[in-house]
Parts: sequence; C-alpha cells; structure tokens
Amino acid sequence: MPIAAVPDYLGQDFSQASPGLRFGMYLPLWGMNQRTKTLNWETHDVTYAVRGQQQQEREVKQVNKGTALQQACALSKGDKDIAKAMLQRQNQTFADVRVAQGLRLQATATAPFTTGLGNEHPLENGFAFLNPYGLPYLPGSGVKGVLRQAAGELASGAWDASDWGNDLRHEVQNPQGKHLMDASDLDVLFGSLAEDGENHLRGVLSFWDVIPQIEGSSLMVEIMTPHQSHYYQEDAKKGAGSTSPHDSGSPTPISFLTVPPQSKFTFHVVCDIFRLQHLAPDLAANERWKVLLTEAFKHAFEWLGFGAKTSVGYGAMGRDVQAEEKLAKSQIEAQAAADQAAKMANLSHNVRLIAEFVLTCQNKVAQLRGGKERPNAETHAKARALSKAALEGADWTTEEKRAAADALAEWLPQVVAVDMKDERKKLKLAALRGQA
Repeated sequence: MPIAAVPDYLGQDFSQASPGLRFGMYLPLWGMNQRTKTLNWETHDVTYAVRGQQQQEREVKQVNKGTALQQACALSKGDKDIAKAMLQRQNQTFADVRVAQGLRLQATATAPFTTGLGNEHPLENGFAFLNPYGLPYLPGSGVKGVLRQAAGELASGAWDASDWGNDLRHEVQNPQGKHLMDASDLDVLFGSLAEDGENHLRGVLSFWDVIPQIEGSSLMVEIMTPHQSHYYQEDAKKGAGSTSPHDSGSPTPISFLTVPPQSKFTFHVVCDIFRLQHLAPDLAANERWKVLLTEAFKHAFEWLGFGAKTSVGYGAMGRDVQAEEKLAKSQIEAQAAADQAAKMANLSHNVRLIAEFVLTCQNKVAQLRGGKERPNAETHAKARALSKAALEGADWTTEEKRAAADALAEWLPQVVAVDMKDERKKLKLAALRGQA
C-alpha cells in the first residue's frame, strides 16, 4: 500500500487537503515491502508470488504513480468554492473605478491545459499550484509572455493584416526632456530592454494571475510516452553518436497533471493609462490599446496556446463572448443595486417605505411580463401595510401621506388584479390625500 513520506502524527488520510498539498507534500507514492513491512523509497510496492516453470517465489512490483496522481487530482466542493471566490474577488477589484482602464476576456479551454511541468517533483514533472490555496493557476507572467509573442508575430507581418507594427514611432524622454530611446507599440505596452543596457522601458500593462474554473470535480492525469530514451539518456552517458534514435526503443510512460478541457479562464489586464497618455497618446485615444491587445489574445487563443506543451496542442482556448456579456450584465445589475441601496439609506424612514414599495412593484412588473398577482398575495399585503403605516403614524407629514397615496394608486393596479374603485376605499387613499 503506497504511503506519503510524512511524520506519523500527520496520519495518511489527506482527502481534505488541497490538491497542491496532495500532489506535493502528501503524495501517497512511496512503496512498502509486504514481507519485511519496511518502507521502499521507490514508486512501487513489493509483493511476492510463486511464478515460472521452477515455481520459485519472486518479487512483484506494483507501480503506484497512476494511483497516487488520481488521488492527488480530486477536487472537493471546498476547492471549487475557493476558486470561485478568488475569481469573484478579482472581478470586484477589476470593477473598481481605480482600475477602470482594463481589459477582461473570458475563454474556454478546448484542449487540456498544463503549466509548471519544470517545477521540482518526485515524478520529475511538477505542476503550478497557487499557494497557500493549493489550486491550479496560470501566472500573470506567463500570460504576458504569450501575448508578447503573439503581438511580435502579428507585428512581423508574417500573418494576416494586423494593426500591430514594428515602427519606432514613440519617443521616450526622461523628466528633463532628454531623448532616451524610440519605442514601438509593442515596447510601450509590454516594455523593452535597451541595447545599451541602461535605458530600459517598463510596459504600461499589468497582467493578473488566472484562476481556472475547472470543469468537473477533478484534474486529469495525462501520459506522454517517449520512445527514444535510449538516444536521449544512454547517448548522453556514452558520448554523442554512440546510439541513434529509432522507433523500436522501449517506451517510457511519464504521467503529469492537466486541467481538463471546457474549463473556464478569465484574463484581466490593467493599463497605466496616465503613463500611456504620456508615452503614446495615440494608443490611449479611443482605447486603441484594447483593440491591439484583443487582437493579440485572438492570435494566442488560436495559434499559440497558454501554459506548457503548447507545441503538441495543449493550452488551446477559445474566447467566450457570451460569458463576457453575462458577467458585464451581472456587474451592471450589482452596481445598480448598490446605488439603489445607498440612495435608500439617505432617505427618511417614511420616504424609504414608499420607495421600497415602488421598487418592489417595479421588479414584479418585470417578472410578471404583463401578468398580474392574485389579490391578497405578497404585493397586496405590502400595499395595505404601507397605507396603515401612513394613516396611523404620528410622524408622517402631509406630503409623505400624499406621496404614499400616489404610489399606491399608480403601482398597485399594475401588479395586482384588483378593482381600484373598491380598493381606493379599502386603502383610504382619500384620507391619505386629506380629502376625507
């Protein structure tokens, strides 16, 4: 039975730990010798069986890699809730007025996604987990690198017609007005290293880490099987030219983790608009920088991919415009609700009661879409409560009572199927208006 190489007081049940901990520190990978009951610091268990023509007892190795990784890649409900909360926090921060100059794109993975394979790990293929949450992520630096490559390819002119170009048409000056360097659009947005090693240019764009919203309840275990290990490894030991690559070499299965296809990725890019207006006013005008960056994203989605192993198809994505529109709409509605709540908080108690009744009726009209509630339902009860409060409240002014009567007369018949001639008497609208 494979176990994790951890102190005894931690136990061996890590089902509630994050995927990052289960893949790293708590990976149940190391084997046991079933006869001696001693640890076997290899990725297999050792059992014994009688085999062969001579019926001799032999060691039998049971490899633990696949089982260990399958246990490590499971996602609990808590893991998915944390990933969702982290994305919501990013969206809320992005919606803040201080970062209004930003670009947000959403994408869906059309192929498995992996990153951080070069990180140290007992299986030689690591994975990038965001600490301390232990959840998969794509570092912002990786996003910037891919988009810079995409912009460079478009600017080279080797692809279809593009707004990107390599023209050095932006003059960069120091605070004293001295000419330092000439820069292209790509240099201004992403930054550049000067050939003289002194006058570097920091780009105006900042790229946030991406937190994938994983499809399903688990990561995936993928396997790559190189067939030329004799060439890559033995040749290095014996000297160049001692062996040659061929397809008859023994395959070497290598397992690694991936994020499954159909997972959702949200990219946030923030622009230092004040520096951009100083360095390249034409890029700031009409948000031209967003047009260029969106074009670079499109090229990266279709041709480059994000993360590792993109040359063999990993990391391919497609932009999800519908998800972007849905998110923008929800944020507009949330902002409107917040503005409404702030407005309500500044009203007097009596006026707030009237405004809340009107708002309830407006929402009901939108929900009913031409229909009406039956009498004595929720809205009808609120109308009676408002009339009673206005009639019996000692602190209600004449203007507030009249406003309550007007709100009841206007909105109640739009929501509730009532006879308003009879309802005016029951609600005592004339008395509220001072006419009785």
